[in-house]
Amino acid sequence: MSEGIRDGVACSAGISAVILAGGRGSRMGGADKGLIEVAGTALIDRTLTALRPQVCTVLINANRNREAYARRGCPVLADATPDYDGPLAGMAAALAVIETPWLLAVPCDCPQLAPDLAARLLAAAEAAGAELAVAHDGERLQPVFVLLHRDLRVPLAQYLDGGGRKLEHWYRSRRMTEADFSDRPQTFVNLNSPDEKSAYEANRPPAG
Repeated sequence: MSEGIRDGVACSAGISAVILAGGRGSRMGGADKGLIEVAGTALIDRTLTALRPQVCTVLINANRNREAYARRGCPVLADATPDYDGPLAGMAAALAVIETPWLLAVPCDCPQLAPDLAARLLAAAEAAGAELAVAHDGERLQPVFVLLHRDLRVPLAQYLDGGGRKLEHWYRSRRMTEADFSDRPQTFVNLNSPDEKSAYEANRPPAG
């Protein structure tokens, strides 16, 4: 997993990241959302650009078009089952292989990730002595933006093996804390449908 490794400050905290691109894309007409271009750039590439300076290693969780994702130079992991079991399945696949203490999970369809997402989630987890830290936008929890400790790999696998799929239900069964991102709600803008994509492209903030 040498590809995607970063050195210096970004790696000192021991955080890997997984981009969750393993969904069916039902609201996007079945399209693979990570590969959809927004203003000329695929969503997966926007996410990689935002994440690579923040973490040691970036993994991609994908259940389709794995060759296209692999061309981005990152390890590509499928869910353990072919049933599209949701975000927790992608997190479990990454937890099973990372060598760092922490895993940051983010969705592939959010084009404005905060440049300090990993650092702020880690600070919240360490301050609370938590096993996982979940982003909160000031109004609601954003459960797919989460930092998980590697020690959760077995409990999460057991939860999935038992048929569990609900993010917040499992989170609240663990030592969880919230990280305040009320100053950065744009981080959580996501593009789930063609209409949302078009609206974003029409109103996107200027580059830089």
